[in-house]
Amino acid sequence: MPDLVLAPRGCPRWGERELLSSGLMLVAEVVSKGSAEDDRLKKPAIYAGGGVPVMLLVDPLTRPASVTVYSDPKEGLYQVTSTVPFGREIHVPHPIGFTLDTSVFEEVL
Repeated sequence: MPDLVLAPRGCPRWGERELLSSGLMLVAEVVSKGSAEDDRLKKPAIYAGGGVPVMLLVDPLTRPASVTVYSDPKEGLYQVTSTVPFGREIHVPHPIGFTLDTSVFEEVL
């Protein structure tokens, strides 16, 4: 289960509370000590395999702390990744399409 999901109102559902990954626009994970291996190594492949177009990984545990955007899933792998340290801007591609100022994470985490 991701830490954050962006989905359109009409996202297809699986049961009452779950959304089909193929209908999501973005998932985000915030790395913690207990989730580091799953968030960094396993979840990108899981989300890419499910057809999620964009994954955002906020990693306050790396030195320097960083944000990675994964995009363009094909055959269970994201084809494009971009990483910046906290405090820099990073582009979040279609279907989101905006520039994220990661300095907001410095204040929160």
